[in-house]
Amino acid sequence: MPKNLLLIGLLVTFLTGTALGQTAADRYVESYKEAAIQTMNQHGVPASIILGIAIHESASGTSKIAKYLNNHFGLKGKGGPKPIASSYKGYENVEQCYEDFVTFLKKRFNTLFIHCPGGDYKKWAMGIQRGGYAASHTWASQVVGIIKKYKLYEYDNPIPESIRPLENAAAGLAMNSEETSNEKLTYQVRHGDTLGAIAKKFNTTVKEILEKNSLKTSSLSIGQVLQL
Repeated sequence: MPKNLLLIGLLVTFLTGTALGQTAADRYVESYKEAAIQTMNQHGVPASIILGIAIHESASGTSKIAKYLNNHFGLKGKGGPKPIASSYKGYENVEQCYEDFVTFLKKRFNTLFIHCPGGDYKKWAMGIQRGGYAASHTWASQVVGIIKKYKLYEYDNPIPESIRPLENAAAGLAMNSEETSNEKLTYQVRHGDTLGAIAKKFNTTVKEILEKNSLKTSSLSIGQVLQL
């Protein structure tokens, strides 16, 4: 074999090997991170918890019920399409399964939605284990280990693209005074936000935010847009 062809062959083998070096969990995260973030923003369950538990329960989407039923959490029951005989639920897609999993959590572990900060995945994992979700005493530590290994916590409370310029402004980046006088600064509430934290971030006060937005209480809702 000519030397140049041998070198090309080695290069192709190296590049292919690098691509194949991506784990099933890596591929799972790439496929479903957006769905997990959307579910988090709608319901308040950390995206890291959704992805971590799904990876753990479905073997990164390679289990039989994950492949045939789009069931990534081992949820049992009737309903949905079932191309195979199974006591597990079937779903049209994974997003539908995520929604059903959140419904299950709200029924069984409602206190977590009230008392656990949105991004505290460790408390969520321990709370779900203590509530009897899994028989194994190491279940929570295994899920937390997956979250840490694949840095799934980075998907908790992501900053939307439209908000990033405002985050930069809050960090003290110089802005033209004429432009700022004509523009209204706004902020879209994310899960885990409080008026106190927002006020501190944007160098203002809770009282001023309440007045500018005609708010009578400090209660916030995800997606709410505040004038600052």
